[in-house]
Amino acid sequence: MVQFRELDVRQILRDGGMPFQLIMDTFAGLDPDEGLTLRAIFEPVPLIRQLEKRGYSHVAKRLADDDWEIDFIPNKPIQRSEPAVATTEAVWPEPVWNLDLTDLAPPEPMERILSRLETMENGEVLFALLNREPVFLFNELKARGHEWIGNFDSSGKTYRIMIRTTAGGQNDAGA
Repeated sequence: MVQFRELDVRQILRDGGMPFQLIMDTFAGLDPDEGLTLRAIFEPVPLIRQLEKRGYSHVAKRLADDDWEIDFIPNKPIQRSEPAVATTEAVWPEPVWNLDLTDLAPPEPMERILSRLETMENGEVLFALLNREPVFLFNELKARGHEWIGNFDSSGKTYRIMIRTTAGGQNDAGA
């Protein structure tokens, strides 16, 4: 049976705030079989699409004109020990670039990584440390054809990612 945490972002939205990072941080802290009940002032369709890609189904209920309750249910337990993989288990060369981006707020880490990748040769590797799982970076890397592997360190606080540039990625980077 799925246990649910509750997150209410209605007041943040009414005050003009952007609760996206709070929501993603809450999802990052969920146990593998835990779901989330989100309260919002509208149906967050882009968020729902993003979380469907991460393995969550949803049930949305409109309780009033500005009151929505969305239950996000994990489709399968999240395997935190599994790396976020878009590549094979091939041997990776030593990184050409090592970036510690743990002190930067989004979206700056993603922007710096994508900018650095545009300057790299085919097959070179970049290693980066981040203070959260870069869910939006994964989509960009996939769209540009780059390979990556990543996971949290043993403390669970620092996300480590290695990215290998590809010839296809270099050609698509500016597209």
